[in-house]
Amino acid sequence: MAVGAAGGAGRPGGRQVRELCARAERLHEAARALLADHARAREAVRGAVRPLRDELVDRELAAIPVARLKDATGGRLRLAALEEAGFDSVGRVHAAGRCELRQVPGVGAQTADQALAAARQIARAVGETVAVRIDVDHPRPRTTALVTALHKLVGAGPQLSRAVGAAQRLDTALAALLPAAQPAASRLRMLLAGRGKRAGALAAVADLRALTERTAERGLPLLLAQVGADLLREPASEVEAWVDFELRSAEYYSLLAETDEAPGDGGDLAAAQGFLPLEVAERVRAQALDDTHCRVSLRGYQAFGARFALVQRRVILGDEMGLGKTVQAIAALAHLAAGGHRHFLVVCPASVLINWTREITSRSALKAVPVHGPERHDAYAEWRTGGGVAITTFDVLHALAVPDVPDVSEAPDAPLAAAVCAGADTVAGRPAPGAAPQAERPADPVPLPALLVVDEAHYVKNPQTRRSRAVAAWAGRCERVLFLTGTPMENRVEEFRSLVRHLGPELLPGFEGRSAAAGSQAFRRAVAPAYLRRNQQDVLTELPALLHVDEWEELGAADREAYRAAVEAGNFMAMRRAAYAHPATSAKLQRLCELVADAAGNGLKAVVFSYFREVLSTVRLALESGRGRDDRCSGPVFGPVSGEMHAARRQRTVDDFGAVEGHAVLLCQIEAGGVGLNLQAASVVILCEPQVKPTLEHQAVARAHRMGQVRTVRVHRLLAAGSVDERMLAALEDKARLFDAYARRSDMAEATPDAVDISDGTLVRHIVEDEQRRLAVRTACAAARAGSGEAGPPAP
Repeated sequence: MAVGAAGGAGRPGGRQVRELCARAERLHEAARALLADHARAREAVRGAVRPLRDELVDRELAAIPVARLKDATGGRLRLAALEEAGFDSVGRVHAAGRCELRQVPGVGAQTADQALAAARQIARAVGETVAVRIDVDHPRPRTTALVTALHKLVGAGPQLSRAVGAAQRLDTALAALLPAAQPAASRLRMLLAGRGKRAGALAAVADLRALTERTAERGLPLLLAQVGADLLREPASEVEAWVDFELRSAEYYSLLAETDEAPGDGGDLAAAQGFLPLEVAERVRAQALDDTHCRVSLRGYQAFGARFALVQRRVILGDEMGLGKTVQAIAALAHLAAGGHRHFLVVCPASVLINWTREITSRSALKAVPVHGPERHDAYAEWRTGGGVAITTFDVLHALAVPDVPDVSEAPDAPLAAAVCAGADTVAGRPAPGAAPQAERPADPVPLPALLVVDEAHYVKNPQTRRSRAVAAWAGRCERVLFLTGTPMENRVEEFRSLVRHLGPELLPGFEGRSAAAGSQAFRRAVAPAYLRRNQQDVLTELPALLHVDEWEELGAADREAYRAAVEAGNFMAMRRAAYAHPATSAKLQRLCELVADAAGNGLKAVVFSYFREVLSTVRLALESGRGRDDRCSGPVFGPVSGEMHAARRQRTVDDFGAVEGHAVLLCQIEAGGVGLNLQAASVVILCEPQVKPTLEHQAVARAHRMGQVRTVRVHRLLAAGSVDERMLAALEDKARLFDAYARRSDMAEATPDAVDISDGTLVRHIVEDEQRRLAVRTACAAARAGSGEAGPPAP
């Protein structure tokens, strides 16, 4: 071998080293190119946001009396001459230069310099508090430039963060290894090098080979190339960028907060950290967060929440609705997966199981394993052997085998519990002492989840219920437990105490006694080791924003029968209503009631839209009959507002709804409630079914998301898996984007939406025929009905 004489047999030859270095250099160039392209894209965003921020600062300074300059100078500044010369605000002083101030009669050099320095100090303080908001209804050249600049980063996709992180690590490693390995590429240089340098070169070659092989195995070269190509694309058109912003504004704001240099853009730091004590907050901030398996950019407060769960290990994340508790849980799962853990468990209500499956699949590289339904036993066996994130319901959890280890929360110092905390991954599947009776037990060992996530944790507030006992059995044996609930626990101390018992009784003394009655801030500080809650107004400084959530549900047996009958009859409208045919078992209706209950728990108003009066009547009965069973559902229900209602009465109904202090629900037929009404009192919008015409949804949502709205508007669209809902979304997606791009901003489109909306006759016919073929129920009679138009809309 070429290096044999200098380095001994078995060592790499010069040609092999040169080829290895060439591959590494190409990889290094790709990493550095990506970092440079990313830096340019970020700087473009900063350049676009600076004038907007300066404009906001100037506006704030213009409203601050010039007398406030005395506060910044300890009262030593004489302002009479400046005020007489027309400098009546801090903004006027800040905009003036030193020369202009010195020319004012009676103002000397020292006074001018002190006034200008004080104005700049106030301007810096204001700059840390203002937040840039993007007004989609009134686009301006400056905001358009910002949206266009952000579009390049958003368009790079959810892998951007992973690619940039990988490029940074590669740049650091290769910058050190390549020069150290270069001598090994030449036999002469190795012969002339000293022993130490030869050894260092050979060690660098070995490290370089390991790094390039590991990089190739993880597919990083392809990732760098793909993301790099995305960053090099031509800038989007203004229309394309604005339409994309409307569809996923949360991603734009997330990247804006991540890119903007202003320290105050993410909201008040103490509030973003849930008013945690300094020592706890410092430990959380020091925790690294590995996003290798993440496919989503986290806001600062979201990354903090994931770190909190990792550092404190057994906690409740109680963020207000709409702040992304699910994303924070997934980030914690992804971090643990990057560290080598393979088994995780999520427990949730059946109504959100599909959402969890979709969120894990779309926002991470983790494998989601739903353990529910007829095939739950096979799925559970698959998870035990293959790992992933098992997602199950409260009702199924009690039938799953519990890992046979001592209760960590009761005996954290026990030897076996310590072994669990050290990373034991699997234990024998024997019955645990005191556990709930197990319906089935596998013969093979039961994996110990690295993290147990319990969504809607307030469901287990009553320790006497079967679901609570099942959660307690699992929570007691897992080292890390994350409870998620949007219910404000500082107003429900008894419920909170019940939840904390699942995490560890040693936490209970921390909030018993005076702290529970001393106000929310004192309560939060007392329960800091176990509880983190942030509110929207504290951390989402760009409010109001518009957040869309598709709520996927599984049809129950009765609903499936009703749906199949509607498909067989070729009745498109009956197909759309089938999910509500049997209210007692309707999955959609159950999820709707849960969403309304969550809104009530947070004091938010909700508006419910449906095309069908029949569905709205069903919803009203369900909400009113559910008040006595769940105090979170309290609050008046108005409507339904329908097309037949007189305009004056319709407006009076809306006014009464808005006048209610706190939670209330307004029911609206979407063709009536989506036009001509201002519903900015509502910040939760629920769509009972997807609409054939995109304009109906857009206009309905716009009634709440408009000028005067002070809270984030969250839009929940209820969808049934394996039904007409899926067919409608697939068929309408591309057409809806075209409509948004070319028609929605048109005054003519706003005045006459039917003139530019999508033709639905052919679409309805195709959907019905597709469903009939899929369910194998097509008949000549049904075909005749569908073809003759009888499948079209009956009277709602």
